[in-house]
Amino acid sequence: MNLPVVSVILLVVSTVHAFQYTELAQYIDSHQEEYVEALRDWVAIESDSSNVQKRPELHRMMEMTAQKLRLMGGTVELVDIGEQELPDGQTVTLPKVVTAQFGNDPSKVTVCVYGHVDVQPAKLEDGWATEPYNLTDINGNLYGRGASDNKAPVLAWIHAVGAYQALNMELPVNVKYVIEGMEETGSNGLDAMILAQRDTFFSDVDYIIISDCSWLSRRPALTYGTRGNCYFFAEVEGPKQDLHSGVYGGTVIEPMTDLIGILDTMINPSGKILIPGIREAVAPLSDEEWKMYQDIEFDVENYKSKIGVSHLMYTNKVDLLAHLWRYPTVTIHGIEGAFSDRGTKTVIPLRLSLIYHVIFLYPVVVMLQVTDYLHSVFAKRKSPNKLKVTMVIGAKPWLADPQQALYEAGKAAVRRVFDMEPDLIREGGTIPIAKTFQDVTGKSIIMMPIGGFDDGLHSQNEKMSRYNYIEGTKLFIAYLNEVSKIQKTSV
Repeated sequence: MNLPVVSVILLVVSTVHAFQYTELAQYIDSHQEEYVEALRDWVAIESDSSNVQKRPELHRMMEMTAQKLRLMGGTVELVDIGEQELPDGQTVTLPKVVTAQFGNDPSKVTVCVYGHVDVQPAKLEDGWATEPYNLTDINGNLYGRGASDNKAPVLAWIHAVGAYQALNMELPVNVKYVIEGMEETGSNGLDAMILAQRDTFFSDVDYIIISDCSWLSRRPALTYGTRGNCYFFAEVEGPKQDLHSGVYGGTVIEPMTDLIGILDTMINPSGKILIPGIREAVAPLSDEEWKMYQDIEFDVENYKSKIGVSHLMYTNKVDLLAHLWRYPTVTIHGIEGAFSDRGTKTVIPLRLSLIYHVIFLYPVVVMLQVTDYLHSVFAKRKSPNKLKVTMVIGAKPWLADPQQALYEAGKAAVRRVFDMEPDLIREGGTIPIAKTFQDVTGKSIIMMPIGGFDDGLHSQNEKMSRYNYIEGTKLFIAYLNEVSKIQKTSV
């Protein structure tokens, strides 16, 4: 007589745990215009973290982010992370970090999603085809500063949780968010905040997910490593004021000459770093890595065409990817203090700063190597000018094991949404906080990009395609389900 009762109970249990992906995906499709409008509202805020004059906009961006999460019923905090000291000695308030939590079931896995809502500078006159802070839809691409880096991915993660809520479906995992506003300038204050909350907010976190990166091709990807970077200023100071080049030229040793001389000793035309110890600190490419790189979908000719060059430093795919992802390089970003406007200005500048960074390696070691080397090179010039070298950003490289369960779950989610296997890639850029998360919390991290390979991050005409934005939201929905299948004891 008890059999009918037992069968009913089993039916209820199996229904509760069934993953209703089709219903969730249909909900996402039917609400895509709403998601585009949300991105439009966020892009309209000029949350440029490098421009102190825009700091009120950045504070407003953090408040808007927190409010969106509050309206969804999350437990939300705006965490004060202190002040930022400017080069002139003044201090300004750092934008608060938004933390939020949805669900606190101890029997479930807890994932923490990290993202940022600050952006790089952008002006129409820089070469944009559209107003950078007015989201513009052209042929399925959503153009606007911060659209891909990182506002659309952050919104996609929020909308993924919102879809479960809208359909009255239980979240398969507990979800936490950490959203900051200073990533583009080195994540000021975030390291200390993570350390301070290691035993509180992060204590029950099992996995950390970062979606602040891009695919390498049209194939979806999972990212397991970043290079890191050390950002320097080298300042040469000469006369006490700017001098007329016709009146004083030929009598003074010019700061620009010294600066160019230093620049020429850092890297040769073939890309070899001339600073001792930098390249030697990186392990050579292993046979296993070589095989992984060989299998990745990457078209060298298309890459050249996309960036508009006729030649690259390396001609084959493996060499190119290795130097893009894992080997160090030196990049020169600009010279402050030099005349740069149109026309002529016959002036010898009193002071010049070379802005550059060394990509990959550990900051403390690189700071000493670069500083000592440049001072030794400068000393050989026997110049009366003064050299000052300062490292202003030191972001560590990060590397994960792509064979761990977190990545297997990612592969399964990609297969469900895109019906293909993802590429396992590394990232040439830097997400400064990844290594801190790993060191402080001890948790496993995955980088799950939804940005396209041609999104133009940090460049003119940055965009996020509707396809990546909407399908990316579905990917995050599927991933939450796949992660829920990982046994907590396997962490």
